[in-house]
Amino acid sequence: MDGRALNLLGALVDALHDRMADAGTQVSGLGASAPAALATLQACPGESVESLSRVLGITNSGAVRLVDRLAGAGLVERRPGRDARSIAVHLTPAGSAVALQIVSRRRETLRHALAGLRPQERAVLGTMVERVLAELSTDRHSADRICRLCDYVICPQDRCPVERAVA
Repeated sequence: MDGRALNLLGALVDALHDRMADAGTQVSGLGASAPAALATLQACPGESVESLSRVLGITNSGAVRLVDRLAGAGLVERRPGRDARSIAVHLTPAGSAVALQIVSRRRETLRHALAGLRPQERAVLGTMVERVLAELSTDRHSADRICRLCDYVICPQDRCPVERAVA
């Protein structure tokens, strides 16, 4: 791939990221990490604050503040964790509804972006994306971070190239 094609790919990644981030922020009404936190908790109920911080790529104190904001908005609740020192974070019914909207808006943003491609082109792109994602999935941490906004209904773990790469 030449330099221009790499540059165009970078611009595409940036544009898609911006549109998906904007959609997630509009739905949640909170900061940039909130959509990924809600989507993660939808897929993995009861994550600890520490686990959320790793998946989201934020500090532990940042994750605590995020959970405080989400709880204040009525989207999550804290419950006892696996041990006396930990707290499990769960979505409330309102939080679950918002998480589903976030994942849906992400899917629609991507569908719109790819609408100009023919079905065969989308199929080829899907195959290429699977290979690239598998290459980027170097360990459990990278896999969790890559899939933090994924739709686990459409891409269950047994079919996920990211999960298969780290299994």
